[in-house]
Amino acid sequence: MNKKNILIIGGGFGGVACALSLARHKDTSLKITLVSDKPHFEYTPTLYRIVTGHSPLEVCIPLKEIFSGKNITCITDTITNIDLAGKKVFGSSGNFYQYDYIVLALGSQNTYFDLPGLAAFSFSFKSIVEASRLQRHIHKLFEQYETSHGNTNTEMHFIVVGAGASGVELAGELAGYTATLAKKHNVPKSLIVIDLIEASSRILPSFSEDVALKIKKRLHKLGVNIFTSRPILKEEVEKIYLKGLSMKSDTIIWTAGIKSNELYLKTSGFTFSNKEKVVVDEYLRSNNFKYAFVVGDGAATPYSGTAQTAIREGKVAAQNIINTLRDKMLAGYKPKRPYYSLPVGPNWAATLIGPLTIYGKIGWLLRKLADLRYFTSILSFKKVLVVFQNNKTLCNNCEICAPLQTVQT
Repeated sequence: MNKKNILIIGGGFGGVACALSLARHKDTSLKITLVSDKPHFEYTPTLYRIVTGHSPLEVCIPLKEIFSGKNITCITDTITNIDLAGKKVFGSSGNFYQYDYIVLALGSQNTYFDLPGLAAFSFSFKSIVEASRLQRHIHKLFEQYETSHGNTNTEMHFIVVGAGASGVELAGELAGYTATLAKKHNVPKSLIVIDLIEASSRILPSFSEDVALKIKKRLHKLGVNIFTSRPILKEEVEKIYLKGLSMKSDTIIWTAGIKSNELYLKTSGFTFSNKEKVVVDEYLRSNNFKYAFVVGDGAATPYSGTAQTAIREGKVAAQNIINTLRDKMLAGYKPKRPYYSLPVGPNWAATLIGPLTIYGKIGWLLRKLADLRYFTSILSFKKVLVVFQNNKTLCNNCEICAPLQTVQT
């Protein structure tokens, strides 16, 4: 019997959910292949913790651990070209991959809105590598101050650009982390300045005003300065220009913009929304190619861009591939509003579940439970215990993460 080749591109939330869902059917007529540009899965909701001194291994799970014992072939390669009409994709390795059905879960990437200097001079943390680079930079500033006994031009001014969820979480975490580093390296706390910049008239513009106000008060309590209605004009080395204001800093962190992976736009045959996301039907198939599914950040669906949405879409795409092969009715995708949990500093979070918003330590505990719940959905409970223990990891031999184990403070 000829096997059907199911090709999944992307090892993030959507791709992993789709692969696991397909494998659960235990259908020997399927050949399931997942191609990712990394040998591991990165738990992006807690990447900000790497910036503030936590081990990068806390958010790194090898894909081979997730797919162990399952009918899934995992390949590390960077896809450079997708031929939808020819049912073939090409990788930077020189290899190509044929398929009967394809699920594209490529995720997103930074966008700098063509603002001069931002890409070259700012930091980001959309990956373990980027977050670790920023962490090393921050720690180096404090080390330089200590070794020079304060006789240095090193600035302890940290600017976070973008007061959405990522920017707010990072600013809150930085407040606690820099205070710890200041004590350790004998840096006067008065020298540390953390500024949060937002182009809109308030922080968290996609959340309710009540939630934004509560979190604003929390940030002020942590010592974070907030500047709203300040769109960025440009950035130069050690200086950023805002509307009506300029600031000098060695550490400018960009969290203000993401867009769908550029490979979608390079692929011939897709139809795009006004936000440059791929238009899909009610079954998450491309309008023009019924054997091509798009899930996660690149799909023009409600709540696209959240992990919970990507997971749901990955599962629906898997079910619809199975249903198609079995000549069954397809399952319509029903968008569901995700819950949100925004950690802001140690042991504090705002967790939004439906009409309820829970603040403080209980909100933070709910966030930790949500993290735990996700890990138990992709790993055995024994492996999850390893992940959640300090200084423990499933990723000892990861080619990317192993060199990062030196990034401890």
